[in-house]
Amino acid sequence: MVFDRKHLSDSDLLDFYEQLLMPRKIEERMLLLLRQGKISKWFSGWGQEAISTAAVLALKEDEFLLPMHRNLGVFTGRGVPLDQLFAQFQGKESGFTKGRDRSFHFGSMSHHIVGMISHLGPQLAVADGIALASKLGQEGKATLVFTGDGATSEGDFHEALNVASVWQLPVIFVIEHNGYGLSTPSEEQFRFEQFIDKGPGYGMEAVKVDGNNVLELYHKLTEIAADIRQHPRPFLVEAMTYRMRGHEESSGTKYVPKAYFEAGRKCDPVSNYESYLIEIGVLREDAIKAIGQRITTQIESGLSAAFSAEFPVAGKAEVEDVYCPHVSAAKPPSTPATAEMRLLDAISDALRMGMRKFPNLVLMGQDIGAYGGAFKVTAGLLDEFGADRVRNTPLCESAIIGTALGLSIRGYKTIVEMQFADFVSCGFNQIVNNLAKVHYRWGQHADVVIRMPTGAGVGAGPFHSQSNEAWFFHTPGLKIVYPSSPRDAKGLLAAAIEDPNPCLFFEHKALYRSIAGQVPDDYYTMEIGKANFVKEGDQLTVVTYGMGVHWAKRAIEEYDVSADVLDLRTLLPWDKESVAHSVKKTNKVIVLHEDCLSGGIGAEIAAWISEHCFEWLDAPVMREGSLDTPVPFAANLEAGFLPEERFREKLLALLAY
Repeated sequence: MVFDRKHLSDSDLLDFYEQLLMPRKIEERMLLLLRQGKISKWFSGWGQEAISTAAVLALKEDEFLLPMHRNLGVFTGRGVPLDQLFAQFQGKESGFTKGRDRSFHFGSMSHHIVGMISHLGPQLAVADGIALASKLGQEGKATLVFTGDGATSEGDFHEALNVASVWQLPVIFVIEHNGYGLSTPSEEQFRFEQFIDKGPGYGMEAVKVDGNNVLELYHKLTEIAADIRQHPRPFLVEAMTYRMRGHEESSGTKYVPKAYFEAGRKCDPVSNYESYLIEIGVLREDAIKAIGQRITTQIESGLSAAFSAEFPVAGKAEVEDVYCPHVSAAKPPSTPATAEMRLLDAISDALRMGMRKFPNLVLMGQDIGAYGGAFKVTAGLLDEFGADRVRNTPLCESAIIGTALGLSIRGYKTIVEMQFADFVSCGFNQIVNNLAKVHYRWGQHADVVIRMPTGAGVGAGPFHSQSNEAWFFHTPGLKIVYPSSPRDAKGLLAAAIEDPNPCLFFEHKALYRSIAGQVPDDYYTMEIGKANFVKEGDQLTVVTYGMGVHWAKRAIEEYDVSADVLDLRTLLPWDKESVAHSVKKTNKVIVLHEDCLSGGIGAEIAAWISEHCFEWLDAPVMREGSLDTPVPFAANLEAGFLPEERFREKLLALLAY
């Protein structure tokens, strides 16, 4: 291994040595603690320390690093307090996640570190968002994100690199190429020889470096970072290295050929660099001992503090920390002036006013620019706010949602438009595992609204008509908003934009142009989580939302029923108080939604009513929804699929009970 110090001073070289040695010494101690049962799991970076060290040294302290399992050196290099780091490994209250997550699944804004989730690939798009924020703010900063050669098989890798290249984002993608994804060797992961061959396919530059040579990698990363700060664009860096222990300790290494470890030992980044420093007279035996002892003392001090720290105690904070604190209070318009608006117009008006009110708000989605979106909701916004804030995206849902989270980490607000709510399945992981859990895990909010054109009744078939709000109803950390009128749509979308928590905002396609109403001209918000009595009566209660509100109103008017029609408007959280109030008044209730009946949100509401309002009921809790089939295309089949007629029959049955 050949080292080239170039301009580095003796002091620099010694600093590099300490940076390399610290994670190695910690690993030695952690492996012992693992055997003693004092930590539960360990993902080893033994043999890969040079990559993390070089990255930390090459980037500025205020530039973000997004590490993975084997990047302990990122945390130690950025000066993360060892007592807090070790408390994190032990699941202590003083750890970064308060015992809620393990190992390196956390971030620290003060250290400009954003950690991974177990799904690996999604963090690449988060780096895109952080880099986009740097570019929008003209900050001249680079972002660096790590991934492994195994994780590049995920679709998130392609999406993140493609977005970064299309938008020319100043992000460095470092692939730690150690030859394995858990136990699967490279030849079973991909058919190409080297990752730098992928760079040209994405229109980005790519380099291959010896990931075990800390100086070679440092010089190359320093050069790249300096360049992309001035000329923003992405870079692919393939760092060749060896993983000298198992994927994690319990998996062992029996599947790895001996020759692999023999080659890895010869390329050890710590011992080889140490030998180089001794050879050029920068490091002496007494200094090696002194440095080792100093690091050991720091480690033992950190461990002592971590061992004495308290384990978390389950309490109300566990529920309270799921969401970023935010009071959703209604803000009335400043004047009484109103105008007739369709649902589509009201949503568009809320977007326009939100963009004016929040200069840090960015819209992203397929075809939302000059085309105005699939339903023309964003028409005209590009002309007023420009392409930086109204961003056409490549056809990829996961990367754009991940990018939105990255923007939020940098203090931006983001609205992502799904062309159809059905397509959100391609970004499902980012929503339920990244956006929804990030505040609970390490206190980072996700200021993201995802607009979801939803619903059937327009002859669009199985993949453009689904009501999929129940997919997300089970996920703590999300808010789900579903207006049924233009007035509610404008006020609730404004409230969702203000809310720092991730909000899914459902918009029924069939209502876009079919309903209209008086909507305040001015900016206003409505309370998220508060239902609305659109009709009031005393014979029974209909609990519903979205298109169900209009079905219910038509039915009770046609049959002259005196009924409460309670429009939930927000599904997560839903207004239990208003539901209970109505049930106690009418003593009969039916829950209606467009989604398929089995497993729908109505099942949870009906169960809650049965448990908490049983003594006030004069009839069984009823519910109605669509058939348990995919949404059919033909008009007559679609009409039979939807629950309107079945709801009418059940309404009369409940009335007569």
